[in-house]
Parts: sequence; C-alpha cells; structure tokens
Amino acid sequence: MNRSHSPAHFDAPADEGHQRILDALHDHGWSEQDNFLPPDLTLSLALECAALAAAGTLTWARVSQGAARSLRPDVRGDQIRWLEAGQSEACDRYLAIMEMLRIVLNRGLCLGLEEYESHFAFYAPGASYLRHRDQFRDDDSRTVSVIVYLNADWLPEHGGALRLHPEGLGMRDISPVGSRIAVFLSADMLHEVLPA
Repeated sequence: MNRSHSPAHFDAPADEGHQRILDALHDHGWSEQDNFLPPDLTLSLALECAALAAAGTLTWARVSQGAARSLRPDVRGDQIRWLEAGQSEACDRYLAIMEMLRIVLNRGLCLGLEEYESHFAFYAPGASYLRHRDQFRDDDSRTVSVIVYLNADWLPEHGGALRLHPEGLGMRDISPVGSRIAVFLSADMLHEVLPA
C-alpha cells in the first residue's frame, strides 16, 4: 500500500481544475470534475488494471476493520490492488498527480493530510458496494475520498455509477466516465456504488 508524503512540491500553485475541486468541497462537501487525467494516462492505468484482473492478481476487498474485518461480497463486491511507487510508469505519474492534489487540499481546506493511499478497484458485472461512509467511526485517518474513473467508452447500461447521499439534498449519481474525478469528505458523505 502506498503512503506518500512529499513536501518538496508544497509551493506549487493550484490550477483551475484544482480550484474547482476546492470550491465544490467547500460549498457542498463533494466535487465531480471531468478530464482530470490526461487521456493517455487514463488508458495506461485502465490497461494495467485490466491486465492485473486477467492475471488474477487483484484481491477481494474487505469491509470493516480490526477483528470485524471480513470478506462480504454481498456488501462490497470489488477487487483491489494497492498502488506502489515504482509499480509502473503510469502508476508513478498517477501518484504524482495525487500528491499534488493532497497538497492543494491541505493548503486550500487546511485538512492536515500528511499522506494518502491509492488502489485500483475493479467491479465485475453485477458487483456493487452498499451504502457506507469511508471513514470508520473510531478512526479519523480517512479524511478525503478520491475516485478517478478509468472506463473507456462507458455507457449507462454498463452501470457502476457512484451514488452520493449528501445530507438533506437527496441523491446525486456520478457516472463512471473515464478521466472523471469524484472527491468528497470521507466522514460526511454516505455513498454507494450501484451494480456494474
């Protein structure tokens, strides 16, 4: 699992896309932005994830933590692989982009994020993730959740949308279109992944 901290880039300015993410998080606790990753990087990461899935090297995601940590495909049906520096050129590029986002979020929202972790998540047809929050009740180490989609040529019949449940605002579905990013506050945002 990658836990990164690299203060060397701290003075880098937020670009327009980062500013839109900051503004949306500040205004309503979540952000959805298109074209977050360059198309070539999205494709490279998608091919890498597909190759890992085809090779059977992804692991089934677990729910809960500590002694209660368990496999519950009826609750969470994705398979994952943690991203590590040096895993591939594409992963290194992605991790550098995530590091910049961490720095921008820290500076813009005073979140105190010292590190981050990233993983591929692969949802086979029919897989979903029931309604939940990403931050555990007794562990505040998860502050911000970031999802970057790698799906090429996604269509509504493919399913797999992220459904947000912002408090008092009904529901908001985010389609998993390639290069789209969704960012939300981990403790506050109830969400689910609809069946793929």
